[in-house]
Amino acid sequence: MAAGSPTYDLVLLLDPQAEEPAHAKIVADTKATITAHGEVTRHDQWGERALAYPIDHHATAEYHLLQFTAAQTSLIAELNRALHITDGVIRFRINKLQPGTPDAPDMKADRGGAREAAPAREDAGQASAEEPAAA
Repeated sequence: MAAGSPTYDLVLLLDPQAEEPAHAKIVADTKATITAHGEVTRHDQWGERALAYPIDHHATAEYHLLQFTAAQTSLIAELNRALHITDGVIRFRINKLQPGTPDAPDMKADRGGAREAAPAREDAGQASAEEPAAA
């Protein structure tokens, strides 16, 4: 793709109750649609995560992030149409990234780090709460 092509984020929320081959087919079809008119630059599978609120009676979804470049805006319309009618897609969001936007975080590493850091903060809060009582 040309250097001036805009970069987009596509976040897919897939039905966690669907079989793994169905998830793989949705992602493969989406990538094929993108590569027909653009280039996939990144694909992160974030795994199953809790939703902020239930969607279609689902409390969790399997998350995928695809970053891609596209010279033609017709690709966005084609992805919108295809993903709206695809069974197994709970939600999706396509965002155009501004130049200079930092890279997406590594969500696999973030999940483990957040769990380990939480007990340390709790211990720090308990120690400071005990000090004034001892004085």
